[in-house]
Amino acid sequence: MSRAALRCLGCGSSNVVEDDLYCQTQMVCVDCGSVVSENTLTSESVYVGGSDVSYSQTTAGAKKPCMNLINGIQRVKAICRILRVNSEIEKLTLVYYNQAYRHESFIKTSLRKKANLAGCCLLVSCRLLNWPISMTTISCLLDVDPMEMGTLYLEMLKILNIEAPIVNINDVMEAHSHEYQISSLHHPEELAESHKDLTKRAVELVELAADTWIVTGRKPIPIMMAAIYLSWQSLKPNKHRLKLSLEKFCQIAKVSKQKPATKRITEIKEMLCKLGKEIPWVGETVTPDNVVLHVEDILKNRYALLRRALKAHEDALQAESQASCEDLQTEEPAAFQVSELLDQTPNASSVERCELTAETTQRPGDGGIHPSAEAQLRRDAPKSQDPEPNWGKRVLFAPPCVVHPKRRRAEQPEVTDVTGDEEISDSEIDAYIRTPQEVRAFAKSQKMLSE
Repeated sequence: MSRAALRCLGCGSSNVVEDDLYCQTQMVCVDCGSVVSENTLTSESVYVGGSDVSYSQTTAGAKKPCMNLINGIQRVKAICRILRVNSEIEKLTLVYYNQAYRHESFIKTSLRKKANLAGCCLLVSCRLLNWPISMTTISCLLDVDPMEMGTLYLEMLKILNIEAPIVNINDVMEAHSHEYQISSLHHPEELAESHKDLTKRAVELVELAADTWIVTGRKPIPIMMAAIYLSWQSLKPNKHRLKLSLEKFCQIAKVSKQKPATKRITEIKEMLCKLGKEIPWVGETVTPDNVVLHVEDILKNRYALLRRALKAHEDALQAESQASCEDLQTEEPAAFQVSELLDQTPNASSVERCELTAETTQRPGDGGIHPSAEAQLRRDAPKSQDPEPNWGKRVLFAPPCVVHPKRRRAEQPEVTDVTGDEEISDSEIDAYIRTPQEVRAFAKSQKMLSE
C-alpha cells in the first residue's frame, strides 16, 4: 500500500508522513499531528468505520443444528415409526417441527415443551392428511397430560397459522377398532367380527351416549372400548360372546384393558334399559343382563325411543307433583289453625308457644299428633339443615358431574370458648323441638324450674 493511499482516522486527512525524530520510525499526520499506528491505517478504497464481521458469517459452510434440535428430529421419527404413519406424514411433521423449533415463541422454552412439540406437529400433520388419530393417543405415548398437550397444540396452530380440520368420529373409531384383533384371521366364526360392522355399531352407541350425557367430561378411550365391547356382543349375541367379560375380551383381542371402561359399560347399559322399556314388545322385561339382545332394535329407533322416554318421565313427574299438591291441600286446614293461633299470640314466650302448639295439635282420646301439624313443625325447622336437592335425580338423563356430585367439605365454624352462660334465643330452642312429647316435657321442666 502506498503512503499516499493512507488516511488518518482521527481527522480523515491523507497527508501522512514518516517521522524520523526518534529511533523508531512512526507515521504522523501532518494536519492534526497525531501518531498513526499501522492498525489504524485504512485504504481509500475501503469504507472507513465499517463494522466487524464474525468468523461464522464469513465462512462458506452451513451452520450445523444444535443437539436439542437433532434429538427432537430423532424423537419425531421414532414417534412416526411407532404409530406406523406413511412417509408423507413423516416429512410434513419434520417440516412443521423445524418451523416451530426455530420460531421465536418456542426457541427459549423448556426442553419438555420442545419435546412435546413433536407430538403436536405429528397430530396436525395427521389431521391435514386425513390420518385418523386422537390427541389422547399421542398424550399417552409421550406420557403428557392431555390438557397440557391441547394447550400447546392450540398455541402452535395460532403461531404457525395452520388451519387443521376437525376430526370425524367415524375415522377415529375405525382406527381404534383396527387395534382389536378379532377378525376371522385370528378367531373362529362365533367370536370373529368384521371391523366395518363393528365400527358402524360402535359409532351409533357413542352418538347415543353423547345424546344422554354419558360422554360429557369423560376420556375417549374407555368410552370407545365400552362401545366396541357392547357392539361385539350385540352383533352376534350367542352364548360364547355373552359369557365373556370385558377382561376376557381384551385378552382375546390383545389390547390393554382400561379400568374406567367397566363403569362406562354399566352406564351405557342403564341408558339402553331406559330406552328399551319404551319398546312395546319388550316393556319392563328388559334388564342390564339381557339388554344386549335388544341393542339392534334400540339403535334403529333410538330417536323415537329417546323422545318417548323423556315424555314418559315428564308425565310421571307431573303426576307426582299433582298428587303431592292434593295431599298438601288436605293437610293445610289443620296446619293453618296452628299457625293462626301462634300469630294471635305474638308476645308469648317460647314456653307458652310450645304449650299452645301441643294443645292444639293433640287429638282427644288417641294421644297422637295430627299429621298436618307435624308437617308444619317440620316446615318451621331451619332451612339450612336440609341438604340441597340434586336436580340430576329428577331428570331422566343428566351429566355425570350432576348425578354423582363431589361432596364438598363443610365449613367448620370458628372454635370459641364455651362457658355455659351464653343466652339461648327462642328461635334456637324451637329449632330443637320436633315432637309434642318433647314440647310437653320441655314445658313441664320449665314450670318446675320456675316454682
